[in-house]
Amino acid sequence: MSTPWLQAQELQGRHVRLEPLGLAHVEGLRAAVSDGALHRLWYTSAPAPEDVEAYVAQALLEQAQGSSLPFAVRALASGEIVGTTRYCHVDARNQRLEIGYTWYAAAVQRTAVNTECKWLLLRHAFEQLDCIAVEFRTHWLNQRSRAAIARLGARQDGILRNHSRMPDGSLRDTVVFSIIASEWPAIRQHLLFIQEQR
Repeated sequence: MSTPWLQAQELQGRHVRLEPLGLAHVEGLRAAVSDGALHRLWYTSAPAPEDVEAYVAQALLEQAQGSSLPFAVRALASGEIVGTTRYCHVDARNQRLEIGYTWYAAAVQRTAVNTECKWLLLRHAFEQLDCIAVEFRTHWLNQRSRAAIARLGARQDGILRNHSRMPDGSLRDTVVFSIIASEWPAIRQHLLFIQEQR
């Protein structure tokens, strides 16, 4: 039997530790999603506090199927769980994946947390998993998310119109960005520079 391409492991930086997601993280994620009422932002995928356990269970099911690898995000300064992110839409054969399902408590938004999480995930994807491309996707109307992805150095590939249905029944236009392996060395330096400024 071959070894799975993605294997659960911790990724740690100066500000955050990405821990393999588990049911032990449910209470911390409930507190995080409540900070800023993230589930009320109609263009995000953050669950309501009462749905966090089912959200985690679904993520773990997808991990067992080999299509994702979810993480809880722990802020090292406070020791608290402040959000979640994951590798998803994994294509092991073609060594491609997406970084998505990312949300953070309001208290850590616009801090070093997101940049360092992306740095850890991208470095692992390109330097350990030997990815040929890493994608990011977001709602066309989520201007904050689009700007944050662009700041990483990802390029916009296109827009998938009427791509999926939102929980409220509306149709989502999905903006697709990516970073390819040949771009990683320059983006690596860019992200290191950004982190040094914080």
